Amino acid sequence: MVRSSMENRLRSIRGLHSTRKAVRIATSERSSRAGVAPKRIPIQPAQAIQIHLRPNSYRMTPEDLKPVRDHIAARIIGQQRFVDSMFICLLSDGHLLVEGMPGLAKTTAIKAMAEAVEGDFHRIQFTPDLLPSDLIGTDIYRHEKGEFEFRPGPLFHNVLLADEVNRAPAKVQSALLESMAEHQITVGQRTYPLPKLFMVLATQNPVEQEGTYHLPEAQLDRFLMEAVVDYPTREEELKILELDLQQQKTSYTAPSKPLSQAELFAMRRDVTNLYLDPKLNNYIVDLTQATRNPKVYDPDLARWCRFGASPRASIALARCARARAWMDGDQFVAPHHIQAVAPEILRHRLLLTFEAEAEGITTDEFINRLLNLVAIP
Repeated sequence: MVRSSMENRLRSIRGLHSTRKAVRIATSERSSRAGVAPKRIPIQPAQAIQIHLRPNSYRMTPEDLKPVRDHIAARIIGQQRFVDSMFICLLSDGHLLVEGMPGLAKTTAIKAMAEAVEGDFHRIQFTPDLLPSDLIGTDIYRHEKGEFEFRPGPLFHNVLLADEVNRAPAKVQSALLESMAEHQITVGQRTYPLPKLFMVLATQNPVEQEGTYHLPEAQLDRFLMEAVVDYPTREEELKILELDLQQQKTSYTAPSKPLSQAELFAMRRDVTNLYLDPKLNNYIVDLTQATRNPKVYDPDLARWCRFGASPRASIALARCARARAWMDGDQFVAPHHIQAVAPEILRHRLLLTFEAEAEGITTDEFINRLLNLVAIP
């Protein structure tokens, strides 16, 4: 009798536990259907790391620039160093000054690059009668609103081609200073930010002097690089004739999928993260210091150099060397990357003496001699 009563009590306890478990399951299902958050389950560390890294795992490679290169190659022949300078400035968030004789496809190459990159492109022809408001914009009075409204100028585009920049007077050239250095424009008492992607590519004729204005040193220093475009070889000029005939027979088509700004900014992030050894920072500073005090290395260099490069040159050497190494597919910056970009960076930042000009010494010859003298760590 006692045994049977104990068995009945155990059955009732088991039944009570089963009922409570069923109630908990039913309650959880109703909560899920009703939108109530279920009990939180801790995420394993490996899963948490994977979820955290997923947005930043998007990396770019130099092969992603190949469509842009192919589009430029379909428009011009040769000028590989000039094209590389455009890419380096694009990846380094800098501006490019292009110098060369007329008819060497400077404007064509710049327009081809702008077509292959997502963004607004604007070309402005610099003339002696140009005004600063023609670049930055102006305030216009709206009679119906009874207030002034700012109308942006060409500087508010992503890529700006300043064609024959040395034909405009100094007051117009100075309108570019704030935009190129600080990515902003000040009109009256208001400051307007420029787009995140903002690049100025300016061309100038080195020979013609009539009706031109020499760029001031403050303006030149804001250009990250200066590319010199030379005449093509005989083989390249024959290919130019074939390309011109082909372009006459076929209609021009713009690239179907330009390089997006998100991809470009991802490239810039990868370039910034490229490793640069501190010893190479010392090498960069030594190169810049040598332009200011060249007599330590060679007495002739001291006779030829009047003014050296500013600290902007050191910054430009580090940035452009990283971009050059990334374009070459390297994982770190080497001394030859710095030497490869040094002529374009120092060329417009050095001022030679009259004695150097009388002896026929060019800026490139001065830079090459300096690169041979400064020790590599």
